[in-house]
Amino acid sequence: MITRRAPIEWPGGARICVCTTIAFEGFVYASQYGQREAASGRPNHFSLSYADYGPKVGIWRIFDILERQGLKATFDVGGLAAERYPEILKEMHERGHEPAGHGYANDVYPSDQDIEGELRDMRATIKAIEAATGARPVGWVSPGSQGTAKTFEYMIQEGFLWNGDDASDDNPFIKRVNGKPLVILPRINFPTNDLIVWVRPQNPPSAYYEGFKETFDFLYEEGKRGSPKWIDLLLHSHMGGRPALAGVYERALEYAKQREGVWFARRRDIAEWILKRYGD
Repeated sequence: MITRRAPIEWPGGARICVCTTIAFEGFVYASQYGQREAASGRPNHFSLSYADYGPKVGIWRIFDILERQGLKATFDVGGLAAERYPEILKEMHERGHEPAGHGYANDVYPSDQDIEGELRDMRATIKAIEAATGARPVGWVSPGSQGTAKTFEYMIQEGFLWNGDDASDDNPFIKRVNGKPLVILPRINFPTNDLIVWVRPQNPPSAYYEGFKETFDFLYEEGKRGSPKWIDLLLHSHMGGRPALAGVYERALEYAKQREGVWFARRRDIAEWILKRYGD
Protein backbone atom coordinates (compact mmCIF):
# COMPACT_ATOMS: atom_id res chain seq x y z
CA MET A 1 0.00 0.00 0.00
CA ILE A 2 1.29 3.46 -0.90
CA THR A 3 0.61 6.30 1.53
CA ARG A 4 1.59 9.93 1.34
CA ARG A 5 5.15 10.50 2.52
CA ALA A 6 5.89 12.76 5.46
CA PRO A 7 7.61 16.01 4.43
CA ILE A 8 11.37 15.90 4.18
CA GLU A 9 13.59 18.25 6.18
CA TRP A 10 16.69 19.96 4.81
CA PRO A 11 19.63 21.31 6.86
CA GLY A 12 18.88 24.58 8.61
CA GLY A 13 15.20 24.30 7.76
CA ALA A 14 15.83 25.20 4.11
CA ARG A 15 12.74 25.58 1.93
CA ILE A 16 14.38 24.02 -1.12
CA CYS A 17 17.59 22.26 -2.07
CA VAL A 18 19.29 23.31 -5.31
CA CYS A 19 21.75 20.93 -6.94
CA THR A 20 23.55 21.30 -10.25
CA THR A 21 24.81 18.32 -12.24
CA ILE A 22 27.20 18.45 -15.19
CA ALA A 23 27.61 15.52 -17.57
CA PHE A 24 31.20 14.95 -18.72
CA GLU A 25 30.88 12.13 -21.20
CA GLY A 26 32.92 10.01 -23.60
CA PHE A 27 31.62 8.32 -26.74
CA VAL A 28 32.70 5.52 -29.06
CA TYR A 29 30.40 6.03 -32.07
CA ALA A 30 28.40 9.23 -31.64
CA SER A 31 27.35 11.87 -29.13
CA GLN A 32 23.72 12.94 -28.74
CA TYR A 33 23.90 14.31 -32.28
CA GLY A 34 23.55 11.27 -34.52
CA GLN A 35 23.37 8.51 -31.93
CA ARG A 36 21.52 6.26 -34.35
CA GLU A 37 24.97 5.39 -35.65
CA ALA A 38 25.84 3.90 -32.26
CA ALA A 39 23.47 1.02 -32.89
CA SER A 40 24.91 0.36 -36.34
CA GLY A 41 28.51 0.23 -35.18
CA ARG A 42 29.54 3.01 -37.57
CA PRO A 43 31.15 6.11 -36.05
CA ASN A 44 29.72 9.54 -36.83
CA HIS A 45 32.84 11.67 -36.97
CA PHE A 46 31.02 15.00 -36.92
CA SER A 47 29.04 13.89 -33.88
CA LEU A 48 32.23 12.82 -32.12
CA SER A 49 33.80 16.20 -32.90
CA TYR A 50 30.71 17.80 -31.37
CA ALA A 51 31.44 15.88 -28.17
CA ASP A 52 35.05 17.10 -28.18
CA TYR A 53 33.75 20.59 -27.41
CA GLY A 54 33.21 19.43 -23.82
CA PRO A 55 36.82 18.86 -22.76
CA LYS A 56 38.22 21.56 -25.07
CA VAL A 57 35.90 24.45 -24.14
CA GLY A 58 32.65 23.63 -22.35
CA ILE A 59 34.01 22.17 -19.14
CA TRP A 60 36.26 25.17 -18.56
CA ARG A 61 33.43 27.64 -19.11
CA ILE A 62 31.29 25.73 -16.61
CA PHE A 63 34.16 25.66 -14.09
CA ASP A 64 34.36 29.45 -14.44
CA ILE A 65 30.60 29.91 -13.93
CA LEU A 66 30.61 27.76 -10.80
CA GLU A 67 33.64 29.65 -9.50
CA ARG A 68 31.91 33.01 -10.04
CA GLN A 69 28.79 31.78 -8.28
CA GLY A 70 30.71 30.16 -5.43
CA LEU A 71 29.00 26.79 -5.97
CA LYS A 72 30.09 23.16 -6.04
CA ALA A 73 28.57 20.71 -8.50
CA THR A 74 28.25 17.01 -9.12
CA PHE A 75 29.82 15.88 -12.39
CA ASP A 76 28.46 12.70 -13.97
CA VAL A 77 31.65 11.32 -15.50
CA GLY A 78 31.90 8.58 -18.09
CA GLY A 79 34.77 6.19 -17.50
CA LEU A 80 36.03 6.74 -21.03
CA ALA A 81 36.12 10.51 -20.46
CA ALA A 82 38.03 10.00 -17.20
CA GLU A 83 40.59 7.83 -19.00
CA ARG A 84 41.01 10.33 -21.82
CA TYR A 85 41.16 13.48 -19.68
CA PRO A 86 42.58 12.64 -16.23
CA GLU A 87 43.93 16.20 -15.85
CA ILE A 88 40.35 17.54 -16.07
CA LEU A 89 39.16 15.04 -13.47
CA LYS A 90 42.02 16.05 -11.18
CA GLU A 91 41.09 19.73 -11.46
CA MET A 92 37.42 18.91 -10.97
CA HIS A 93 38.24 17.13 -7.72
CA GLU A 94 40.64 19.84 -6.53
CA ARG A 95 37.96 22.50 -7.08
CA GLY A 96 35.72 20.64 -4.61
CA HIS A 97 33.28 19.21 -7.14
CA GLU A 98 31.97 15.65 -6.93
CA PRO A 99 32.88 13.24 -9.75
CA ALA A 100 30.22 10.52 -9.97
CA GLY A 101 30.19 7.47 -12.23
CA HIS A 102 28.10 7.73 -15.39
CA GLY A 103 28.73 4.49 -17.21
CA TYR A 104 31.82 3.84 -19.28
CA ALA A 105 30.98 4.89 -22.86
CA ASN A 106 27.92 7.12 -22.95
CA ASP A 107 26.59 5.79 -26.24
CA VAL A 108 26.75 2.16 -25.07
CA TYR A 109 23.90 1.30 -22.71
CA PRO A 110 23.73 -1.44 -20.08
CA SER A 111 21.58 -4.43 -20.96
CA ASP A 112 19.90 -7.24 -19.06
CA GLN A 113 21.25 -9.46 -21.84
CA ASP A 114 24.81 -8.57 -20.76
CA ILE A 115 24.62 -8.37 -16.99
CA GLU A 116 28.32 -9.04 -16.47
CA GLY A 117 29.15 -6.29 -18.96
CA GLU A 118 27.49 -3.72 -16.71
CA LEU A 119 29.67 -4.71 -13.76
CA ARG A 120 32.77 -4.67 -15.96
CA ASP A 121 31.95 -1.13 -17.16
CA MET A 122 31.15 0.01 -13.62
CA ARG A 123 34.48 -1.21 -12.32
CA ALA A 124 36.37 0.33 -15.25
CA THR A 125 34.70 3.68 -14.55
CA ILE A 126 35.50 3.50 -10.83
CA LYS A 127 39.12 2.68 -11.67
CA ALA A 128 39.45 5.59 -14.11
CA ILE A 129 37.95 8.16 -11.73
CA GLU A 130 40.00 6.93 -8.78
CA ALA A 131 43.21 6.94 -10.84
CA ALA A 132 42.63 10.58 -11.82
CA THR A 133 41.38 11.95 -8.47
CA GLY A 134 42.70 9.61 -5.81
CA ALA A 135 39.15 8.96 -4.56
CA ARG A 136 36.45 6.45 -5.47
CA PRO A 137 33.11 7.86 -6.66
CA VAL A 138 30.15 7.38 -4.32
CA GLY A 139 27.38 8.09 -6.86
CA TRP A 140 26.27 6.38 -10.06
CA VAL A 141 23.98 7.34 -12.93
CA SER A 142 23.66 4.83 -15.75
CA PRO A 143 23.98 6.12 -19.35
CA GLY A 144 20.57 7.55 -20.20
CA SER A 145 19.52 6.52 -16.66
CA GLN A 146 19.05 3.03 -18.10
CA GLY A 147 20.28 0.48 -15.62
CA THR A 148 19.58 -3.24 -15.40
CA ALA A 149 17.99 -5.62 -12.93
CA LYS A 150 21.37 -5.90 -11.21
CA THR A 151 22.44 -2.23 -11.10
CA PHE A 152 21.50 -1.63 -7.46
CA GLU A 153 23.10 -4.88 -6.32
CA TYR A 154 26.31 -4.05 -8.15
CA MET A 155 26.30 -0.58 -6.61
CA ILE A 156 26.04 -1.93 -3.08
CA GLN A 157 28.74 -4.49 -3.87
CA GLU A 158 31.06 -1.72 -5.12
CA GLY A 159 30.42 0.61 -2.18
CA PHE A 160 28.27 3.31 -3.77
CA LEU A 161 26.15 5.70 -1.71
CA TRP A 162 23.59 7.06 -4.20
CA ASN A 163 21.93 6.30 -7.52
CA GLY A 164 20.25 8.66 -10.00
CA ASP A 165 18.38 6.28 -12.35
CA ASP A 166 14.91 6.40 -10.75
CA ALA A 167 12.11 8.81 -11.72
CA SER A 168 9.37 7.77 -9.29
CA ASP A 169 9.49 10.58 -6.73
CA ASP A 170 10.14 14.27 -6.10
CA ASN A 171 12.50 13.79 -3.18
CA PRO A 172 15.35 11.43 -2.30
CA PHE A 173 14.53 8.21 -0.51
CA ILE A 174 16.34 5.17 0.84
CA LYS A 175 16.13 1.79 -0.88
CA ARG A 176 17.29 -1.29 0.96
CA VAL A 177 19.35 -3.59 -1.23
CA ASN A 178 20.39 -6.88 0.35
CA GLY A 179 19.78 -5.24 3.71
CA LYS A 180 22.01 -2.23 2.98
CA PRO A 181 20.89 1.37 2.31
CA LEU A 182 21.19 3.01 -1.09
CA VAL A 183 20.00 6.61 -1.44
CA ILE A 184 17.90 7.16 -4.55
CA LEU A 185 18.12 10.69 -5.94
CA PRO A 186 15.23 10.70 -8.42
CA ARG A 187 15.56 11.98 -11.97
CA ILE A 188 13.79 15.34 -11.61
CA ASN A 189 15.71 17.42 -14.15
CA PHE A 190 13.55 16.89 -17.25
CA PRO A 191 12.50 20.60 -17.45
CA THR A 192 15.98 21.80 -16.38
CA ASN A 193 18.07 19.71 -18.77
CA ASP A 194 19.88 21.16 -21.78
CA LEU A 195 18.56 18.28 -23.91
CA ILE A 196 15.25 20.19 -24.19
CA VAL A 197 17.14 22.78 -26.23
CA TRP A 198 19.74 20.81 -28.18
CA VAL A 199 17.86 17.60 -28.95
CA ARG A 200 14.31 17.30 -30.36
CA PRO A 201 12.14 19.18 -29.79
CA GLN A 202 14.51 22.09 -30.33
CA ASN A 203 13.64 25.09 -28.19
CA PRO A 204 15.26 28.51 -27.72
CA PRO A 205 17.78 28.77 -24.87
CA SER A 206 15.20 30.67 -22.84
CA ALA A 207 13.23 27.41 -22.47
CA TYR A 208 15.91 26.17 -20.06
CA TYR A 209 15.63 29.24 -17.84
CA GLU A 210 11.82 29.27 -17.94
CA GLY A 211 11.68 25.57 -17.12
CA PHE A 212 13.90 26.19 -14.12
CA LYS A 213 12.10 29.30 -12.91
CA GLU A 214 8.60 27.81 -13.12
CA THR A 215 9.71 24.65 -11.34
CA PHE A 216 11.75 26.48 -8.71
CA ASP A 217 8.96 28.95 -7.88
CA PHE A 218 6.36 26.22 -7.48
CA LEU A 219 8.60 24.06 -5.28
CA TYR A 220 9.77 27.05 -3.26
CA GLU A 221 6.15 27.80 -2.35
CA GLU A 222 5.61 24.16 -1.37
CA GLY A 223 8.64 24.48 0.88
CA LYS A 224 7.18 27.59 2.50
CA ARG A 225 4.03 25.59 3.20
CA GLY A 226 6.08 22.93 4.98
CA SER A 227 6.89 20.40 2.26
CA PRO A 228 10.44 21.10 0.99
CA LYS A 229 11.68 19.58 -2.26
CA TRP A 230 14.84 19.72 -4.40
CA ILE A 231 15.65 20.86 -7.91
CA ASP A 232 18.54 19.90 -10.17
CA LEU A 233 19.99 21.95 -13.04
CA LEU A 234 21.70 19.67 -15.55
CA LEU A 235 24.10 20.55 -18.35
CA HIS A 236 26.17 18.40 -20.70
CA SER A 237 29.58 20.00 -20.99
CA HIS A 238 29.63 19.57 -24.79
CA MET A 239 26.12 21.08 -25.20
CA GLY A 240 25.23 23.33 -22.27
CA GLY A 241 28.82 24.57 -22.10
CA ARG A 242 28.26 26.46 -25.36
CA PRO A 243 27.57 30.22 -25.20
CA ALA A 244 23.88 30.00 -26.09
CA LEU A 245 23.07 27.99 -22.97
CA ALA A 246 25.85 28.88 -20.54
CA GLY A 247 24.36 32.34 -20.02
CA VAL A 248 20.84 31.17 -19.18
CA TYR A 249 22.31 28.49 -16.90
CA GLU A 250 24.22 31.11 -14.92
CA ARG A 251 21.12 33.31 -14.82
CA ALA A 252 19.16 30.42 -13.31
CA LEU A 253 21.77 29.95 -10.60
CA GLU A 254 21.69 33.68 -9.85
CA TYR A 255 17.90 33.59 -9.59
CA ALA A 256 18.03 30.84 -6.97
CA LYS A 257 20.70 32.67 -5.00
CA GLN A 258 18.39 35.67 -4.58
CA ARG A 259 15.98 33.68 -2.41
CA GLU A 260 16.26 32.94 1.29
CA GLY A 261 16.22 29.42 2.68
CA VAL A 262 17.98 27.73 -0.22
CA TRP A 263 20.44 24.91 0.43
CA PHE A 264 22.96 24.50 -2.42
CA ALA A 265 24.43 21.00 -2.34
CA ARG A 266 26.23 18.36 -4.35
CA ARG A 267 24.45 15.05 -4.74
CA ARG A 268 26.90 13.48 -2.33
CA ASP A 269 25.94 16.07 0.30
CA ILE A 270 22.25 15.30 -0.21
CA ALA A 271 22.77 11.55 0.07
CA GLU A 272 24.86 11.88 3.22
CA TRP A 273 22.20 14.11 4.78
CA ILE A 274 19.43 11.64 3.92
CA LEU A 275 21.32 8.76 5.47
CA LYS A 276 22.16 10.78 8.57
CA ARG A 277 18.64 12.11 9.04
CA TYR A 278 16.54 9.19 7.83
CA GLY A 279 18.85 6.19 7.73
CA ASP A 280 17.23 4.54 10.74
